[in-house]
Amino acid sequence: MASILAVDDSASMRQMVAFTLKNAGHQVTEAADGLQALELAKRQNFDVVISDVNMPKMDGITLIKQLRLLSAYRMVPILMLTTESGGDKKSEGKAAGATGWIVKPFSPEQLLQTVKKVTG
Repeated sequence: MASILAVDDSASMRQMVAFTLKNAGHQVTEAADGLQALELAKRQNFDVVISDVNMPKMDGITLIKQLRLLSAYRMVPILMLTTESGGDKKSEGKAAGATGWIVKPFSPEQLLQTVKKVTG
């Protein structure tokens, strides 16, 4: 199964994402903001990154840009999991290198299906 980095400033959202993914057999590492996620990503390779957009210290779009600069993350699927559903925000995410976009609230099935899709 996949090694996944879940990034969200909401502890309850991280727990829900981690619970869903762990129950499906994935390994999950959690980060509370983009800065913490970037540090974790530099020390460990993840198969998928799932990140919120609006976070303190470093937002999700900036995180994507920073991850894409790292050779280990040029091809890693990065999913945005956010309340942002506007086309302009999605375009900004796609331009930064986001692989996909999941709008909160989401169903566990939707999350698992999307992860399965991007991990092959």
